[in-house]
Amino acid sequence: MMDLLGYGAFFLTTALIFSLVTLGLNLQWGLTGLFNVGVAGFVAIGAYTSALLTTPDDAARLGGFDLPILVGWLGAMLVGGVAAAITGIATLRLRSDYLAITTFGVAVVVQLVALNAQKLTGGPFGIGFIPRPLGGLAETPLLFNLSNLAIVSVVTLIVYLALEHLSRSPWGRVLKALREDERAAISLGKSARFYRVQAFGVGGAIMALAGALQAHFTGFIAPDNYMPALTFQVWVMLIVGGAGSNIGAVIGSILVWAIWAGSGALTSVLFSPEQQARAASLQIVAIGVMLCVILLVRPNGLFGDRPRRARFGKGAKAAPDESAARS
Repeated sequence: MMDLLGYGAFFLTTALIFSLVTLGLNLQWGLTGLFNVGVAGFVAIGAYTSALLTTPDDAARLGGFDLPILVGWLGAMLVGGVAAAITGIATLRLRSDYLAITTFGVAVVVQLVALNAQKLTGGPFGIGFIPRPLGGLAETPLLFNLSNLAIVSVVTLIVYLALEHLSRSPWGRVLKALREDERAAISLGKSARFYRVQAFGVGGAIMALAGALQAHFTGFIAPDNYMPALTFQVWVMLIVGGAGSNIGAVIGSILVWAIWAGSGALTSVLFSPEQQARAASLQIVAIGVMLCVILLVRPNGLFGDRPRRARFGKGAKAAPDESAARS
């Protein structure tokens, strides 16, 4: 029972870290309409920044400033936000498909730098000995997992409430206006590029914070953690939960991660060790099937707005009367 509870805390901690990444993507895509396919790159920037700031001094590489964990998290947000803003300034003049290609290229560049800049990132060997919050509790796995869950839950709740407030503020309404009708928003004197760079930067800072939390939660990072599959997972989480909905981003992340982890555990039981490498692809299949089913039932996701269907016959005549009465 204690082991099950400890695994449940570990599972929810990982799912909430994914929720933070999805919340950052929801700000960029769901609220502003910016197609970012470089999610893994900004997560990696946050993870490596926080690791370099908080790990002990290491003669084999640069960094290792041994600063407090909170400083590492704030530094990750700052560097991730600045990197996203610079990317936005350079690319947001492009159309959505070209923006997607460019952000994907940024993620690939970050991953290659992490893999080859061994004096800075440890190269393929990664960075270890990353300090963990309340690391003294590591000898008691259940208490350690529960304490990590509490910390990640508080951070996720703060980010969620902040984004909910921003989405209802005048700033958030401008972003929605730019997403729905850019020309109309510009005609009212709003700078599309200025607001989009802000949204892209804030979203990148949230993704970097999630990367920093993940780095300190596991205690070790390597370039293989930030492959394009991470971006695929986060996009599926947002689509399943419903783009534009913060609660959908959180619930979608938990649901997709549950299917991902459950399918991985199922393949390890059903297949022999020699076949498990090939059977791991069934995780992608399970996610793809779930995505197709949800899009058929709820095209806008679980918490997205239902699309309005055209009315015919008497319903079509009654609809204008109802709208007139409401106005």
